Amino acid sequence: MKELIENINRLKKEKNAVILVHNYQKPEIYSVGDFIGDSLELSKEAARTDASIIVFCGVHFMAETAKILSPSKKVLLPSKEAGCQMADMATVDQLKDMKAKYPNAAVVSYVNTTADIKALTDVCCTSINAVKIVNSLDEDEIIFLPDENLGKYVQQHTNKKIILWPGHCYVHNNVLVSSVKKAKENYPNAKLVAHPECPPEVLSFADHICGTGGMIKYAKESDAKEFIIATEEGMINRLEIEVPNKKFYAVGGVCINMKKTTLQKVYDCLVNEEPEITIPEETLSKAKKALDKMINL
Repeated sequence: MKELIENINRLKKEKNAVILVHNYQKPEIYSVGDFIGDSLELSKEAARTDASIIVFCGVHFMAETAKILSPSKKVLLPSKEAGCQMADMATVDQLKDMKAKYPNAAVVSYVNTTADIKALTDVCCTSINAVKIVNSLDEDEIIFLPDENLGKYVQQHTNKKIILWPGHCYVHNNVLVSSVKKAKENYPNAKLVAHPECPPEVLSFADHICGTGGMIKYAKESDAKEFIIATEEGMINRLEIEVPNKKFYAVGGVCINMKKTTLQKVYDCLVNEEPEITIPEETLSKAKKALDKMINL
């Protein structure tokens, strides 16, 4: 493993590449990352660099987002099989039908969507800013996709009508109230920190609701010494590195696609400069407008 890491770091310098690593990746992937974090923040960081190549250790829609924000850079996804089931739950035809049904509604798409969906979107959002984005719009009706749980969370914090999409993240959607209750019994002094992709009944028990980036901030600033983390279990590894003096307990499962990235695949993709993410220019341009509007808001 040590030799592989050294070879990756050598290639990275030779090819002027930057490696982005999502929080849910395996710990050994952290060792070669230039930036570690949530998907949008990683893409924004890469856009600020003068790197020629972006290697995104995550899933397909994340690499697409990096390409949208850095269209002149070559974007590589080490594992071409690393998709996202939730992103795939929203298709272009379905969205066109929904827009026809609700012609006065604005379309707000979670960043966890494909470039094709972003191209049909008025403005994108993240789990952190979803409420703010929705409340900033003039429209009274919002088609919100693809995560139904996040949509329900937004509905609790807005007077607008949220038209929910029947999609979900299978990892977060499978976090059970029974698991949360048991964890709280086992660790009575721990704060429950939950991702808003979790079901509403789970969120009702949470001491704090936020995305992955917010979890690190909350853990650092909280007086609590123990935390129950309701998101993909890989987040525990990141928290233990960033906040080593506190304890973390996972109640989330594993994202199979996130774990498809290996050091060997990172090395191979740098050697061969593939699989490369390409997006048709018209789609990229339209998708960029939706992302830029969110960033400006």
